[in-house]
Amino acid sequence: MTAALGEVLVGALVAEVADRVRFVADDDPGREAQDLLAAVLGQPRWWAAAHSVTPMPDAVAIRVRAAAARRALGMPFAYAVGEAAFRHLTLAVDARVLIPRPETELLVDLVLEHVRPAPGGIAIDVGTGSGAIALALASEGAFDRVIGIDVSTDALVVARANACRLPAPMASAVEFRDGSYLAPARDVRARAVVSNPPYIAFSEAAALPAAVRSWEPPVALLTGSDGLCATDAIVREAADILEPAGVLVLEVDCRRAGRAAELAAADGRYAGIEVRRDLAGRDRYVVAIRR
Repeated sequence: MTAALGEVLVGALVAEVADRVRFVADDDPGREAQDLLAAVLGQPRWWAAAHSVTPMPDAVAIRVRAAAARRALGMPFAYAVGEAAFRHLTLAVDARVLIPRPETELLVDLVLEHVRPAPGGIAIDVGTGSGAIALALASEGAFDRVIGIDVSTDALVVARANACRLPAPMASAVEFRDGSYLAPARDVRARAVVSNPPYIAFSEAAALPAAVRSWEPPVALLTGSDGLCATDAIVREAADILEPAGVLVLEVDCRRAGRAAELAAADGRYAGIEVRRDLAGRDRYVVAIRR
């Protein structure tokens, strides 16, 4: 098969993109090029390899080349293609929001583990960003309502757009509020509070990977002189809002998991405080039950 005027074969486009991203691809520029093309087209990862002699319309090739140009600048892959996967969701992401990480997916499991025996109630996601956690809870849990909170109004624009991707009944169960920590939810009694808050100290910013330091929003990454400022605030404010036997689930820096658990213990209003590990065996989550 040959390309018509204004078209390029998929295989040729993959080779072109691989050459462009070769300096930023982690290990295999060809595979990254295939992944990039598949992401832009909304196809499975194997699609480009299986359709190497398929002509690509010029308008689509332009979109792929634009994404490749962004990636070649060092922009994280998810930002370059404008999307990231989170559990079963595909979310729009850009530099206004943190890119969802695989370890954050387990936060949802920890919440559902606690509440699944009985449906209902309200869940609150603090620092919702792209809306990843809130939307996963809305689609997988059986909550009456899910509230996502963020101090960044730009992030909430992204979260609300992602909510529109859910089926209408699920989307209608989610609302987003603008404000700091749990202040916008003072009128609520919640069954679950969950957060992947900033947990990097300001002094540690320079040690972050360049792709994170240069592209992702500092407000979602950095907090205080010890990396625990946001965690401390959420622990204290969640205790004011959680119902008795309600659960608080936090993602934390593995270096500070023990100290984060101590903050919950020192508050005095929590029981059953646990540090849980991620799939790599690192202390990553703190779970606490409101007395």
